[in-house]
Amino acid sequence: MPTLSFEPRRAVRAIRALLRDPEDLPQVFTIIEALSGPAPARLLARFRRTPSGTRLLAARPDIVTLLEDREGLRRLPAGSLGRAYLAFVESENISAAGIRAASAEGGFRPARSSEHEYVKARLRDTHDLWHALTGYRGDLVGEAVLLSFILAQTWNPGIGFLVATAFVKANDQPDPARRAEFRRLLVDGFRRGRAAAWLPDQEWEALLP
Repeated sequence: MPTLSFEPRRAVRAIRALLRDPEDLPQVFTIIEALSGPAPARLLARFRRTPSGTRLLAARPDIVTLLEDREGLRRLPAGSLGRAYLAFVESENISAAGIRAASAEGGFRPARSSEHEYVKARLRDTHDLWHALTGYRGDLVGEAVLLSFILAQTWNPGIGFLVATAFVKANDQPDPARRAEFRRLLVDGFRRGRAAAWLPDQEWEALLP
């Protein structure tokens, strides 16, 4: 049965591929999963301690069904989370189903239990809702800053590795002002994540309107 331990060799292969193509989303999933260590177990434990997390684990709704219904999202009120999500995915030309496919391409492995599997899939499937909620775009900067936000919420070492890499890679930016701004955004994303309500166990289905 798969474990939740570190897989450094798998991570190194994915890191090399990501360095060749920074927009290779499947490699991002692989790195996070290979370096996640005890984070998934901690997440599940916290789910079990909250009323909303307990309800999600019992019902296990598949939010992708709602997120793929763009006409349904379009009928939601202006200014709603669902409409903000729709605007984000349409502007970025992405979809929840596409992220699910990218995670499979990246070798998204079965977790040790069905509950672990559900929590992992839930975080993956709601990723772009976090974008809509925080206002971070889907470009490389926006993704890095959102990962910093998520790191503060989940303390996942794999995500921490990616955020640290982004912080160091800022040195590649020749403009000192832009380099400083990117790093400021990374720090601010982490601070916002620490200050925010805990998002992994949110019942997004009820929040879309």
